[in-house]
Amino acid sequence: MKTILGPAIFLAQFAGNSEPFNSLDSIARWAAGFGYKGVQIPTWDARLFDLRRTATSQTYADEVRGTLAEHGIDVTELSTHLQGQLVAVHPCYDLAFDGFCPEPLRGKPRERQQWAVSQMMLAAQASLRLGLKAHATFSGALAWPFLYPWPQRPAGLVETAFEELARRWRPILDAFDDVGVDVCFEIHPGEDLHDGVSFERFLDALGGHARANVLYDPSHLHLQQMDYLAFIDVYHERIKAFHVKDAEFRPDGRRGVYGGYEGWLERAGRFRSLGDGQIDFQTMFSKFAQYDFPGWAVLEWECALKDAEVGAREGARFIADHIIEVTKRTFDDFAASGVDEAANRRLLGFN
Repeated sequence: MKTILGPAIFLAQFAGNSEPFNSLDSIARWAAGFGYKGVQIPTWDARLFDLRRTATSQTYADEVRGTLAEHGIDVTELSTHLQGQLVAVHPCYDLAFDGFCPEPLRGKPRERQQWAVSQMMLAAQASLRLGLKAHATFSGALAWPFLYPWPQRPAGLVETAFEELARRWRPILDAFDDVGVDVCFEIHPGEDLHDGVSFERFLDALGGHARANVLYDPSHLHLQQMDYLAFIDVYHERIKAFHVKDAEFRPDGRRGVYGGYEGWLERAGRFRSLGDGQIDFQTMFSKFAQYDFPGWAVLEWECALKDAEVGAREGARFIADHIIEVTKRTFDDFAASGVDEAANRRLLGFN
């Protein structure tokens, strides 16, 4: 069995223009001060990281690792959540997602999508240079506007959408396969891959591509009222990245899963800091130990109530307290009788 790595922290929600959040060196020092041992790096944030330089220069990649190592920090994964989103965008979301790409590409969906693919290819090379085995991203969405349709969906609409989604991702997945890195899609509402069934549709359209894997975040499953623990039992062989995030779902007579267009504070489903929500992390970490999860436990802080730095400080302790140092022997080894194969056959009544 493997002991999960961590605690680690996703830097996207903390990066900013002031110290200590405006450079990789200072934010690593800040994270290490809370006890974090790893960081997941958002590749779109130039204050922290240069994706192209990392992909094309081993010297720069080594500098990134060296900067982090000075604070006892490793890179867990690179994240291309924003670029991955732009690999597949339904036209009704064009304007909303234009902010994720460079300004010259805004209003140009084809060029924007080509840029997103090129970013993913750079991320594959950058992951290789950093010695990583997993990568975090979003799938994007072509069918999401038809999730709960009226009038009903035309026959074949969903199949066509997933065939196109697979067509766009296959060359990216092949590029990651060439460098030995798993692409971990965060299962997330708003993405075409938002639950187990939709992930399976994608896998089927890809012919079961070995590099198409899962970034597991229980909060997004809980807010859909899925069995987020059983999800691990079903998909543990494909789960290669882990966001540790809490959530609560408290429906009433006025609001439920869809939230009534209300803000995060008023919704029935809310993200919470670790330990403040309803997620059963004790059982979850036990399952990851049972299934030999090979990666990191990475805090993604999002909370409707608590201050971010408080959540980060508490989150490091919370994750550390939940990581199970796996046993190297069976608890009843003391009672082993040393019986050999011949004795076993006699015990079973075999001649």
